[in-house]
Amino acid sequence: MNTAPLAPASAPTNPTEDAVRAAFAQAAARIAPVWPLDRFIAVNPAWEYRDLPVETVAARWWALAGIRLVPGAAASPVLPTLIDALDARRDLRHAPPWREVMTQSLGQFFAAWFDEGFALWRVGHAEGLYAAWRKEAQADRGLPVLLGRRDWAARMAGLPTDLDGLQRRAAEQLGLPASAWEPYAEALLLGTLGWASRAAYLRWQARLAGREDDGALQGLLAVRLAWELALDDGARDAASAHAAWLAAWREWPRAIEAARRAQAEAWASLAAREAAFRAGVFGALGRTPASAAPERPSVQAVFCIDVRSEPFRRALEATAPEVQTLGFAGFFGLPIALRPLGTAAAVAQLPGLLAPALTVTETSGEAARDLDLARARQRQALARRQQAALATTPSSMFGLVETLGVFKLPALLGSRAPRPAVREGLPPACDARIAPQPPTGADAVALAAKALRAMSLTRGFARLLVLVGHGSTSTNTPHAAGLDCGACGGQTGEANARLLAALLNQAEVRAGLAREGIVLPADTVALAGLHDTTLDEVRLFDTDAVPPSHAAELAAFEAALARAGARTRAERAPALGLPAQADAAQLLRAVRQRANDWSQTRPEWGLAGNAAIIFAPRARTRGANLQGRCFLHDYRWQDDADASVLELLMTAPMVVAQWINFQYYASTVDNERLGSGNKLLHNVVGGNLGVFEGNGGDLRIGLPLQSLHDGQRWVHEPLRLCVLIEAPRERILSIVRAQPVVQHLVAHGWLQLWRIGEAGEVEPITWPPTAQAQTLPDLANHQI
Repeated sequence: MNTAPLAPASAPTNPTEDAVRAAFAQAAARIAPVWPLDRFIAVNPAWEYRDLPVETVAARWWALAGIRLVPGAAASPVLPTLIDALDARRDLRHAPPWREVMTQSLGQFFAAWFDEGFALWRVGHAEGLYAAWRKEAQADRGLPVLLGRRDWAARMAGLPTDLDGLQRRAAEQLGLPASAWEPYAEALLLGTLGWASRAAYLRWQARLAGREDDGALQGLLAVRLAWELALDDGARDAASAHAAWLAAWREWPRAIEAARRAQAEAWASLAAREAAFRAGVFGALGRTPASAAPERPSVQAVFCIDVRSEPFRRALEATAPEVQTLGFAGFFGLPIALRPLGTAAAVAQLPGLLAPALTVTETSGEAARDLDLARARQRQALARRQQAALATTPSSMFGLVETLGVFKLPALLGSRAPRPAVREGLPPACDARIAPQPPTGADAVALAAKALRAMSLTRGFARLLVLVGHGSTSTNTPHAAGLDCGACGGQTGEANARLLAALLNQAEVRAGLAREGIVLPADTVALAGLHDTTLDEVRLFDTDAVPPSHAAELAAFEAALARAGARTRAERAPALGLPAQADAAQLLRAVRQRANDWSQTRPEWGLAGNAAIIFAPRARTRGANLQGRCFLHDYRWQDDADASVLELLMTAPMVVAQWINFQYYASTVDNERLGSGNKLLHNVVGGNLGVFEGNGGDLRIGLPLQSLHDGQRWVHEPLRLCVLIEAPRERILSIVRAQPVVQHLVAHGWLQLWRIGEAGEVEPITWPPTAQAQTLPDLANHQI
């Protein structure tokens, strides 16, 4: 675990002061990032605890902050902060709890501090977060009234001005034993997990860019600790709140152990549900595929591994057996940032784990046309900013109608806007007039070769090779970017798919690939598409460039896509509350209307239900109904002589899938603390920072309740990710041995790893490895 370097002390310290200083660094290092709304991706909120067993983390989070990390666990006592101990002795019938006042106040301050240019007023950053907060809090005239502390300004003025001084004061004033400081600091940060996660995002981005962390996380922790010191009543007798608080924290290991015992039955129940799910998947793997793909298919369609692709691929194969589908990470292995036409900023088009290595720009192919399109986009962006500013002024809901007039009311009620304001500045989806400009030379060949090898597609190319990214259609949905993709910076896969298709069609790239042993036949044509996962429609790009010799294949494929879309919509209709019996045209109209309805709280279910990722040839799963619960990534170990592709898959797509899986898991298990609550109560913070549930408080980090629950039942079943890899056991173990992150995930129960043998048998992979692997029998009679 990485920790920030500690600043040297300005005076000699005692062991307790050293413990406070170390606790700040350790607690800050444990916070996982949360991405802004316009780049929203799924994150495991406990990611920085992966070096500990998941059961230990669950017990720790409950004991320290009352956060639930296992479904259905019995409750045990939660360790109080000092403010909690003081609130327990106050008359809360006639005054608000100090904890609530603090949370609301911090929410307002942090929203201003972390604002990305949306607010008209922003806190100055020159002095650092803690110093800026102390200055603002000292001038606040409302807090003394809400807190019933007339001396609030004096207490603020009396606080140390820097972190070293604050840590020294805390060690002296609170009297906490040295061993308790680290869990206590964790408890303070977990109590404001949303804002702490925002600070961790800034740290994450700084590290990706090779910059130093700005210290916002430690500053935030200092602010939280300062509240404890400022509200301390100073009483130290045996009956004081401080005495009760100190007694609890002296026994902090017992509180965690009590939580562990209370959660034991819940973990056993979860393990049983996970075993039942796995049995169905294993049974599907044991079947003979319903239809084998031809030796050279007329069309190969490469879809993202996103679980929403599985039903569509299954429907496409069923209605067009001549089509071979494959699965690959939806950024298509291209480590790019895209600079949209008309903007100066570049947008990352790859998983948040990675930093872009290359920036590409958009073009229409003509300089004059580029200028016209750029100006048009800039006008659209300005109009969106003005509309957003108007809609967020005081009394905006009434003021907006007053300004526009009642004649605009039907337009507002019937809005078909495809994106909320948080999408401002990004290119409109599916703009066929412009496309990313591909690189040339050795870089282009290297990108194409790496992508093809990673998808195990180095031979047997079809006449038509279609790369299908994915996105979504929704409106009035702050988390819309997360519906586009759970991983790639919240962007659609359009740019990546079009870029790779353009690369593979270049003669110089094909010549370079041939020199590396990858020969694309002269009659293979690459094409890009975009799967709208809300509508289950696929749009193909640049079809006018397909030669007449391929017109028949293209027409047949377009018809097959239409049939597959109809079949997939019919399968999904009951979960959306739509009649599955409706004819295809009626159902498509209903799905489109639902997606563009600004009052619709559930435009689609995203990745709800996800529970497994399978790295194997499609033949292992073709014909099996996996119910949209499995990520499917093609992999042929026989073509991976040095296991470099397998290592890439286990350190990138597998980790991304674990992030997605655990975000859905955590948001379901504890939606109040790890999700984002009721989206009907959401207010967007700072343009893109995130959402409040209500008008303030902590930033919400996970998924809305409506993304997980249909009003009657949970749509997402919280299960830890099941990973299945078709490869030799020793190859898999060698990567677990060599990669600490993978080793932690496997050893500490954050996911379950299994190997598929050549005959379809399945055996667990554990770390440390067991003396003799347990091979499971054929489970062909089981269903998911």
